[in-house]
Amino acid sequence: MTCSTILAGSNPASAGGAPTPAGPAPRLDWSQCVPGSEFDCATAKVPLDYDDPGGRTIELAVVKRKAADPGRRVGTLFFNPGGPGGPGTVQMPQNYESFPREVRERFDIVSWDPRGIGNSTAVNCFGSPEEAAAWNASKATGFPVGEQERAAFTAAYEELGRRCEQRAPELLRHVSTADTARDLDQLRQAVGDQQLTYYGISYGTYLGATYANLFPGRVRAMVFDANWDPRAWTNNASDEDPQTTSFQRLGSGRSAAETVNRFLTLCGSTTTARCAFSAGSPKATQDKYDQLLRRLREEPVGPWTYAGTVADVVNSLYVVQPGATRLAARLQDLWQGRVPEPSPLPPPPLVPHPNPYLGEEQSTAVFCGDSPNPRDPGAYHRLAEEAAADAGDTGRFWIWASAGCASWPAVAEDRYRGPWNKPTAHPILVIGNTYDPSTPSGPRRPWPRNWPTPAC
Repeated sequence: MTCSTILAGSNPASAGGAPTPAGPAPRLDWSQCVPGSEFDCATAKVPLDYDDPGGRTIELAVVKRKAADPGRRVGTLFFNPGGPGGPGTVQMPQNYESFPREVRERFDIVSWDPRGIGNSTAVNCFGSPEEAAAWNASKATGFPVGEQERAAFTAAYEELGRRCEQRAPELLRHVSTADTARDLDQLRQAVGDQQLTYYGISYGTYLGATYANLFPGRVRAMVFDANWDPRAWTNNASDEDPQTTSFQRLGSGRSAAETVNRFLTLCGSTTTARCAFSAGSPKATQDKYDQLLRRLREEPVGPWTYAGTVADVVNSLYVVQPGATRLAARLQDLWQGRVPEPSPLPPPPLVPHPNPYLGEEQSTAVFCGDSPNPRDPGAYHRLAEEAAADAGDTGRFWIWASAGCASWPAVAEDRYRGPWNKPTAHPILVIGNTYDPSTPSGPRRPWPRNWPTPAC
């Protein structure tokens, strides 16, 4: 209810935002995404380089669901689902019903695929899906284990950097979060709102913070959910070769370890009827999990390796249900030596291209261009083992998540690196979730004892 109260405030047209920059806003010609869809789609053209507004343009794929109660409509709520790399044209329709009723009634809800991503003008470093699949198969799933896998991992990302530099050198330098924040302001103008109403999750909080500091007078209402520390992400704006990775500075490894431990504690506190992986007590379930990972390190179960399983565990806990229940079933299958059945996929939304190409190079282009990481490929093994001493297997996972930046060929030309304290026209609601597998919050609050626990 807190978010609904903040979002359903005064009309943005009367809020008195700062003057908009010179130049026309993009035209949004809305039409049904596909016949029968309740979502409308449009394409916005924006400058590739805002320092050269008359030069090359790129396209942004945009999606909208109109306010359910037009007579009480306040304006537009812009939504970024996170990432970097989350395709808003897919994820907003999939999650539309999760927005509070008051918000759905009083706001048009709009999202978009950020520049470089998905259905927008996208970073694609391969000539065909087969080439992309072959590259992905050339490296370990999750993270490398052992010298041979580390060498292959490093070589794969060096190849990716070369491919991307050959295929899209100009685009790579203009997919920064600051560029996307300027795109967001163009979209705000295009829908006719004087000031911005915005909800961002995870990486979306960093995008929101960038917008709020570039355009502080244009903030009507903003919610940052699973908040990133922008100073950590930018290495405090230091140009020196960093000694830590982006996610290490955010504290992602420790946060993931606490989340996994909490999952195992809750699972072990109930029966196998409610959590398939339960061993009858929290300690026994933790021991069972540790033993499973040791077994997988020696002998994978089909394609399920130790590192791939750690990655699956972390990625399954962003949404508690049904993520935790399905994860417990997969772990139990692996414990019994069975290859888990794939989890059912949600039905695709009624939008064009509901399954866009989302190659790893898209998120890599954004965060390697924005956030400093070590340039020495050999540093990642040392950092991963140090992180493992502090956060176990999830520490290794989150260190290697930045390894593509060691050989990435581009730095964003228009990065925003602070300051992060500009007074905004209206307050911003900042949320730190308890037990988040990538983003640490403040002091931990206990989860309810009942299994399963609803998502925050």
